[in-house]
Amino acid sequence: MSDTGLQLRTRVNAEGTLTLWLEDQPVPRPGPEEVVLRVGAAPINPSDLFLLFGPADPASARVEGTPERPEVTLTLPEGTLPLVQARVGQALAAGNEGAGTVIAAGDSAQAQALLGRTVGVFGGEMFSQYRCVNALQCLPLEAGTTAEQGASCFVNPMTALGMRETLMMEGHSALVHTAAASNLGQMLNRLCQADDIPLVNIVRRQEQVALLRSQSAAHVLDSSSDSFMSDLVSAIEATGATLAFDAVGGGKLASQILTAMESVAAQQMSEYNRYGSNTYKQVYIYGALDLAPTTLTRNFGFAWGVGGWLLPQFLQRAGPERTESMRARVAREINTTFASQYSHRISLAEMLDPAVMQAYNRRTTGDKYLVLP
Repeated sequence: MSDTGLQLRTRVNAEGTLTLWLEDQPVPRPGPEEVVLRVGAAPINPSDLFLLFGPADPASARVEGTPERPEVTLTLPEGTLPLVQARVGQALAAGNEGAGTVIAAGDSAQAQALLGRTVGVFGGEMFSQYRCVNALQCLPLEAGTTAEQGASCFVNPMTALGMRETLMMEGHSALVHTAAASNLGQMLNRLCQADDIPLVNIVRRQEQVALLRSQSAAHVLDSSSDSFMSDLVSAIEATGATLAFDAVGGGKLASQILTAMESVAAQQMSEYNRYGSNTYKQVYIYGALDLAPTTLTRNFGFAWGVGGWLLPQFLQRAGPERTESMRARVAREINTTFASQYSHRISLAEMLDPAVMQAYNRRTTGDKYLVLP
């Protein structure tokens, strides 16, 4: 084990800039309940991008240093510094999840049991060559699973399972998912097929319709199509979906989903009610692919809800027993139901290449970057 390892750092500066660089960090020695892993792979998720860049535009990048140790400075748009004032001057490490090999372990039985194992970790600071975490934060992967296969073992798999568990806990029988051609969307499609849960997939381009249909998705709708609303009503009528998870966030899509759900529910009413149907309809917004305001046109009665949904908050509500059951399923099915596909593999230094930064910051569906520290 080396004495030091590289770690990506990000800092907001008081003059209205943001700096990213690679820094040598001492490799920590594990405490009794801790393990040290050599990080083999860590995905770049949308949830990593705000910590990395804040409100700064990667197109403003100015690069100094060397190709092996670049230092990148971005300019914050005028008026946005107050949004990140709390982190001014702090050198923060990023990377929500990843996987690697445990190369040192503390004295506890739980830590020692992981020595030499490939594990997944959701612990932050994973854009690093080495990471020290509590053994309880590790998900032991089955024999033969590589760090690349296990790198995305938490955010997308647990989110997909969290959506499934939310459906069960709240008494729904089918669901709608937007931006459904993403890695997460494809994962959710496989999960719903395996568990016999009707799913309506909403995408934004016709080629994404073809992608999901090639994966046996029963209901795939293109939100850019002229027939989208009538297609949506038909799909909700066929599935009975009353729950939706929206990764887009801004614009009118959440409102359209509620409207279609109410249209189906109203057709099933035996008598008119000026307050609309009694069928409760719920849209959870869990992403922000569209940063515009969420627009609701109130034509879907009064039995509805729109709220935010975050995985950590859900896991607190689900409790340790349900969470552990979800983790165990991910480990069993990491190469099937919860497998991830990557379009690009890059190093820590390449993360700071301005062209590469702009590419992964676009959050393009199907363009998934994996960092190999």
